[in-house]
Amino acid sequence: MMSHLQQTLSSTTKILHIVIAIGMMSLLAIGIYMTEFEAFALYDLHKSFGAILLILALTRVMWRIKEGWPSTIGNMSKVQHMAAKTIHWILIISTILYPVSGLMMSIGGGHGLAIFDLEIVTATMDAAGEAIPVNGFIGDLGYNIHGFIKYFVIGAIVVHVIGALKHHIIDKDETIKRMFSVK
Repeated sequence: MMSHLQQTLSSTTKILHIVIAIGMMSLLAIGIYMTEFEAFALYDLHKSFGAILLILALTRVMWRIKEGWPSTIGNMSKVQHMAAKTIHWILIISTILYPVSGLMMSIGGGHGLAIFDLEIVTATMDAAGEAIPVNGFIGDLGYNIHGFIKYFVIGAIVVHVIGALKHHIIDKDETIKRMFSVK
């Protein structure tokens, strides 16, 4: 199943990888900005794009299961291969866990979920307009996960980019070309 992926990747694989990568990095940057500068006006957009990204990430996971893992290009030591697998797993799991934890935080915390003003889960508000938690434990757990995993995600992205550049600049193999080729 994986041999056809040795030299080429499907257009679907490439598009999902690129869109999710850009989406995750953008939402991560916006999330950090929102919390550092209390930019509350961005929360609805952040949640909307996060919910959409979850759908795309689930699609990517199903696609990966269908297509299998791409085989490596070039020579890698066992340690490099294990490091690459670990980073890929961290990134794939985080593309699911990050938006799920955000939904747990929002819905559990009583803020509901609307995707570009289309209400999916109604917010629970008191008379003063403050959110009433639907499930405080779930909301708090989502909050803690959402804040904690950013360090793993940032680290994994940095290592992933460094690894890709190593393949391209030092190893001079086709790894990056395989992801970004247009065919």
